[in-house]
Amino acid sequence: FFSEVWKQICIIGADSLPLISTAAAAVGMVLGFQTGSTLARFGAQKYLAAIVGLSMVRELGPVITALLVASRSGSGIAAEIGSMKVTQQIDALRVSAIPPLNYLAVPRTLACIICLPLLTVIADVIGIVAGGIVSVIMGLSTARWYAKVTGQFIEFVDFFPGLIKAFFFGLIITVVATYFGFNTKRGTQSVGKSTTAAVVTASLGILLSDVFLTRILLLFFE
Repeated sequence: FFSEVWKQICIIGADSLPLISTAAAAVGMVLGFQTGSTLARFGAQKYLAAIVGLSMVRELGPVITALLVASRSGSGIAAEIGSMKVTQQIDALRVSAIPPLNYLAVPRTLACIICLPLLTVIADVIGIVAGGIVSVIMGLSTARWYAKVTGQFIEFVDFFPGLIKAFFFGLIITVVATYFGFNTKRGTQSVGKSTTAAVVTASLGILLSDVFLTRILLLFFE
């Protein structure tokens, strides 16, 4: 069981790291460009670090990470389980007295809810650093000032809402992906349909749940 969980951690977490890192850097840079030019109009460019940092740790980091994991790993989980359903491998597990849910769904769920918060933290840090690079390039602040403002406005507790969101997003991704995988109908075309449905449903679930989670978490971390 633990070897399967570790295998899924490598697939979901380690293999997704380059994609998450690239996306976080791009988002941090775009946020730096857009916010920096807007703040410069009002002479408030010194707050760029605070806006980029809080935006990444509270919202953009967990959401972007979850959407990318849903499209990459969620689709893989749905396709893998769907293929096993079509080729009757799941029936073979039942005949062998191996519960398919415990063998297929539980390790992937545990791996995803472990990896997603860790990937979110990495995305937060990379996004903040990328925003700082843009800030220095645009001449809005020095690297030392950017780091100082980031430390002043972003506290350790600010990471908690994003990590809590990442936990629930990871649960949504695996529950949706395994559901569509196990409910794949006979035929090879059904695998593709299940995979597409899993990605779309998980993405919508992430965005919709983000609305409610944000409102609830604001009550505790405002």
